[in-house]
Amino acid sequence: MQTDRREFLKGTAWMGAAALAAGCASEGFKLSVGGSMQGYGAPALKKVRVGFVGLGMRGPGAVHRIAAIPGAEVAALCDIHPERVAMQQKWLADNGKPKALEFTGPEGYKAMCESDAIDVVYNATSWNMHVPIALYAMEHGKHAMVEVPSAFTLDECYALVETSERTRMHCMQLENCCYGEAEMLALRLVREGKLGEIVHGEGAYIHDLRDLCYADWAADFSKYGYADFWRLKHNVAHKGNQYDTHGLGPVCEYMNINRGDRFDYLVSLESDQFNFEAYAKAKFPNSKWKADLKIAMGDMNTMLIKTVNGKSIMIQHDVSSPRPYSRINRVTGTMGAFEGIGFIGKDGEPADKVNALLMDGCVGKFGWTENPGDPVHGYFDENTMQEMREKYRHPLWRPEISDVAKAIGGHGGMDFIMDLRWIYCLQNGLPLDTDVYDLASWCCLAELSERSVKNRSSSVDIPDFTNGGWKTAKPLGIVDIDLEKMGFNPGDVKADSSALNV
Repeated sequence: MQTDRREFLKGTAWMGAAALAAGCASEGFKLSVGGSMQGYGAPALKKVRVGFVGLGMRGPGAVHRIAAIPGAEVAALCDIHPERVAMQQKWLADNGKPKALEFTGPEGYKAMCESDAIDVVYNATSWNMHVPIALYAMEHGKHAMVEVPSAFTLDECYALVETSERTRMHCMQLENCCYGEAEMLALRLVREGKLGEIVHGEGAYIHDLRDLCYADWAADFSKYGYADFWRLKHNVAHKGNQYDTHGLGPVCEYMNINRGDRFDYLVSLESDQFNFEAYAKAKFPNSKWKADLKIAMGDMNTMLIKTVNGKSIMIQHDVSSPRPYSRINRVTGTMGAFEGIGFIGKDGEPADKVNALLMDGCVGKFGWTENPGDPVHGYFDENTMQEMREKYRHPLWRPEISDVAKAIGGHGGMDFIMDLRWIYCLQNGLPLDTDVYDLASWCCLAELSERSVKNRSSSVDIPDFTNGGWKTAKPLGIVDIDLEKMGFNPGDVKADSSALNV
């Protein structure tokens, strides 16, 4: 049985340390005075001044992408390590960009959020800092753009929703996979009714991360890895699907979740843990703590979600098995189906990993019938699919945008298209493609799936963060960008050799 916000929190302590760090109330949930953020367009920003916090793995690529977008400015850089700030300042200077303000230290983000020189906080820190920084940013009048996953618990999700509503500041999860070429092609096919009524969706995050999780991170800040083993520590402490949004986000857009439908309940089942521990024993026989470390998270988690309108979703998570990368991305309707992803690999990955077939571009497979009720016997042949890819290409992936996106890099270009789109929305006072309710609905599943796993895969209700707004909110359309209005000249953009592509 679905519960509303008050009922879901009744009898529990509202918020946690993260919420309290932002000065939020803790006496029980109070409906926000600011109103719903669904369909909300904040006042337009002629120039979007962005402050970046977290310059380790994802942060530098974000700096480089935003610096290439007209009307956007890299206004501030923040990291607990001054050396990382210095590296990005050098990159800005080498590329003819103005020097940014600098903030360092464990609480440097607070001074950055308090600065009048920025409008947006781009949060690319380790997971445990996503919520406190986002809350502090909104409390100080800054829009919060937060890497995935943006939160992990119900308390954190409610805190972000309440703060966004009250402050009228956007809080968007930077789910880049919603902007993949294949995912956006699928969205257009769905919107144009080619697959009929959507019935079922599947997504996943299947990515062998064992080498990165156990990698020793030292003083070489140019290395790719998880500082102080933060992701490994999370896997030690938690079961369930703790990283669902890459596969889930696009499926939610196809199925109009929070915009005509919503999650009702889930069940979550996972295997025991085998691969992390076997890997550590084989790779690090002389490191007792690694070899003996016990991991709570099972190898494969399968989460099933039922929606209020009777649709079903399957989401899988596996970051420890020696198998090819996959997000699955499958959607089926009454007249056809689509499956597949775009960019899925890059040369140079470690030899002990099982790599996916290298592809750079849209590899989605699909087929449909023009007559409802007729069977679909397999997908289109390759020639037909290529014709349909061209015909139904999403406008955000037209060549004048996609060529630049691929040159700049970042997961095959989808990172750049994501950033280009939210910058454009802020410049023009438009609603963002995904809002704080999407963030909360997707992220709360980490806690809820863990509850289910620990209770023999029993069903768990999923709250309605929109407070009923899902009934009238409009689905995401086929959005676009006016490049001329932005002053965007593709010829001015340079490739970024350091873009993150794994």
